[in-house]
Amino acid sequence: MRLVFITFLCLLAFVNVQSQDHSLLDMVSDSVGTNTRQLVEGTFKGTHIINMQSVEQPAKKELAFIMMHRFGKLNDGAYNFFGLDQAAIRLAFNYGVTNRLTVGIGRSSLDKAFDASLKYKILQQAFPGQHKPFSVSYFSSIVYPTLKYEDKPYLTARLRPIYTNQLLIARKFNSNLSLQVNPTWLHYNLVATKADKNDLFALAMGGRMKFNKRMSINAEYNLLPSSQIPSAPVKNSFSLGWDIETGGHVFQLVFSNSAGMVDPYFMSKTIGTWGNGDIYFGFNISRIFSFKK
Repeated sequence: MRLVFITFLCLLAFVNVQSQDHSLLDMVSDSVGTNTRQLVEGTFKGTHIINMQSVEQPAKKELAFIMMHRFGKLNDGAYNFFGLDQAAIRLAFNYGVTNRLTVGIGRSSLDKAFDASLKYKILQQAFPGQHKPFSVSYFSSIVYPTLKYEDKPYLTARLRPIYTNQLLIARKFNSNLSLQVNPTWLHYNLVATKADKNDLFALAMGGRMKFNKRMSINAEYNLLPSSQIPSAPVKNSFSLGWDIETGGHVFQLVFSNSAGMVDPYFMSKTIGTWGNGDIYFGFNISRIFSFKK
């Protein structure tokens, strides 16, 4: 509750900051552009770095469609075609209610989970002299797994939800390099044992390095101290992505030790390691639709 209160105060403190007027659709074709007020645009090329949320979001009356796909583990061997015989997918829509506020819905095949979210732009980075060295957003979501368990009759609707609250803090250092950190609070209504904590605190870190006009390499690492979930062999998630801009959408090739594609899953349910070959290959595709006149 203290984290929620602090986050609320942050929102109040920055409520008078000027709203952004850029379009995520414009940034697909112009990764270095700035508007007349010298606000920094194109910190990242989409609403996600790889799995983790970025500070980017659709502008007012824009709809972002995101498809995230992960095959099985590479170490599943030739019989499973090195993971290609298996697949998990997430489909999501994020809509810009205003230039600051985005609402989203999604559905993952993993655990048949639905998710709903909001993202609010608190502050946008501006050029030197504007006293805005970072972009800051607030992200909140609820994930609701619907997978049926015949052996768990106690798993009622009240116990299923998983909550996420994050501050997204990013800086674009130059036209090629952007970095971001996401202090994160996760809350589970139900945990496996009494030793496990209902409230988990994690730190997500990610970055983007552009190496030509249409391509970049992304990386992210999510740190969750294992002492918070002693009953499970949870590992920290590490992912690499290769962004390719093609016309009106961004295509990203992904390598990760996480099968989950929503925050509670890749942050607190990752059990694979890169060293053992527990690598999930996949891709993300994002497309922006504008409903502006």
